[in-house]
Amino acid sequence: MAVLIVGATRGLGASLAQTYATSNTPVLATSRSSTPPSPPHPRITYIPSIDIATPSAGSSLASATKSHGPISTLIITAGYFGTESFDEPDWEDEVRMYTTSAIGPVFMVQALVKKGLLGKGSKVVLVSSESGSIELRHESEGGGNYAHHASKSALNMVGKLLNLDLKEKGIAVGMVHPGFMRTEMTKSVGFDKFWDAGGAVTPDVAAKSLAGWIDKEFGMEKTGQYWAPRGPRDIGTAEPVLGKNLPTPLQLPW
Repeated sequence: MAVLIVGATRGLGASLAQTYATSNTPVLATSRSSTPPSPPHPRITYIPSIDIATPSAGSSLASATKSHGPISTLIITAGYFGTESFDEPDWEDEVRMYTTSAIGPVFMVQALVKKGLLGKGSKVVLVSSESGSIELRHESEGGGNYAHHASKSALNMVGKLLNLDLKEKGIAVGMVHPGFMRTEMTKSVGFDKFWDAGGAVTPDVAAKSLAGWIDKEFGMEKTGQYWAPRGPRDIGTAEPVLGKNLPTPLQLPW
């Protein structure tokens, strides 16, 4: 069965597609563009014109995926990060972040389940962030970036509720902080200045850690939970809030 990665043309999604393809797993990879790039590996098949922030994305994805058969793992990595401060909040950016992180995934998962593409034994992994943990917020980081944090908290709630709906079907649903990454997204919001001090890794490194955790450690026994497969190493507030000698992988607090 194939792995389906939503948001797979760059960053973590692209690296996950390559990671799975090189391990001889068929990969279905979505692109917002109607003309996606040429697949970098023969086991990667692009599905064009899938924008998770649009109402039809779920039904379009299910229709495009049906001919490829059941999905073993769905990984939703699509995201958007718009910076904000108390003095300059941004309404449109907030709507886009909430829609991408916490509204679109509901409709995608529902459509794939209803079409029979996700079933007993399937895994759904929603790529969240430690920024979505309310408990990990700390004075040392200050406020601001309201929708970035809150949309990830909302994503975590969506995952928890999907888990309750899908547990009887044998579908595991998990939320993950994949790690602080050296991506165009973090660079575009000025976070590249924190890359070295914050222990940021390349998407390839994060993808290997995440894929390994999904394949070997994630299943029904962890459904509905929120994890950092790479542990606390890049979570600046982990020790001040949770204490020292934390394990890897680390189950994150809500």
